[in-house]
Amino acid sequence: QAQVVESGGGLVQAGGSLRLSCTFSGAIFRLNRAGWYRQTPGKQRDVVADITSDGSARYLDSVKGRFTISRDNAKNIMALQMNSLRPEDTGIYYCNTVPNWTGTWGQGTQVTVSS
Repeated sequence: QAQVVESGGGLVQAGGSLRLSCTFSGAIFRLNRAGWYRQTPGKQRDVVADITSDGSARYLDSVKGRFTISRDNAKNIMALQMNSLRPEDTGIYYCNTVPNWTGTWGQGTQVTVSS
């Protein structure tokens, strides 16, 4: 069964940086597009960045130029470097395949950006 563990969130002031990490298991991650989702209260979970198994990345318009996604399939890890953070980046961040083929979610990691 596929499993993910997210880490790296925290409280940061606007303009600051955080680096999120995701450790995943299962071939379903290595073989598929994977990404970072963000959920805020009352809203659906949206993909903010995703990346194919060969490294082709896509970004939500609001994070382009500020966030960078990366993955290392050999080490089963994926990261999201977040710079120039804004209060609207606040939320719980989850990693998973895109779309979610695993049927499960990790616990996520909370990111809070203060103004």
